[in-house]
Amino acid sequence: MLSLDERLRAALTEDIGRGDATTLATIPAAQQARAEFLLKEAGVLSGLEVATRVFALVDPAVTVTWTARDGEARGRGPIGTVQGAARSLLTGERLALNLMQRLSGVATQTRRHVDALGDTRTRLLDTRKTTPLWRDLEKQAVRHGGGFNHRAGLDDGILIKDNHVAAAGSITEAIRRARDAAYLLKVECEVPDLAGLEEALRAGADRVLLDNMSDDLLAQAVAVRDRLAPHVTLEASGNMTPARLPAVAASGVDYVSAGGLTHSAPALDISLNFIPLPEIALPEDSK
Repeated sequence: MLSLDERLRAALTEDIGRGDATTLATIPAAQQARAEFLLKEAGVLSGLEVATRVFALVDPAVTVTWTARDGEARGRGPIGTVQGAARSLLTGERLALNLMQRLSGVATQTRRHVDALGDTRTRLLDTRKTTPLWRDLEKQAVRHGGGFNHRAGLDDGILIKDNHVAAAGSITEAIRRARDAAYLLKVECEVPDLAGLEEALRAGADRVLLDNMSDDLLAQAVAVRDRLAPHVTLEASGNMTPARLPAVAASGVDYVSAGGLTHSAPALDISLNFIPLPEIALPEDSK
């Protein structure tokens, strides 16, 4: 796994290339600047610490000061400032904003879903439908929004999907193989109907994923679980919109998972507005 700094350096290299041609051509090396981060719509913030790191990698002399924090719901208005060489601020601006807007969008989308669940016992989970190489940040943004993380990757949990079942021959056989091969991991199995649920429960699944079931069918699934294996948790997925979540929670499922938290979250509108400071004269031999 690449470190955050390694990924940020690669992203900066992608953006800057051989050099920030516009900034180098128009901004003197000595010019200092101060800029204000402006939140242009209400939302939940995420990615502030990441943005700070972007500017540190561009220029360690740049200082970033926040008046908000990750996970905080804020209305429109200023949320922080950055100060230093104008060239450095302009060069780091786009990557910092891209990450803040993307991650704050995920956090805001998550909070909408969490608010829809209200004070029910049903918890909101994310999925692996994330941007390649940025999954850890997007899953952190889900936590900032009040949600919980499902698997971080394929190596930290077993989730038997329909294609696994098709390849193994049956739900029972897939669960048996999973138990034999990875007995230290929890085994979750996706099912499309009540018959599949009963088979998964009898085969010894730790959690069952109820895929694309109606609200009425979810309630029936909870009754089946309570009768056959009350210790097993149930997760509902498929079209988990905020409007639908109260009814899903009323069915009694333990979890809902929503890929839309990450794959369909709109970016939160954040800008960086510059306030130029006086140019500082440099010695002739440093120019």
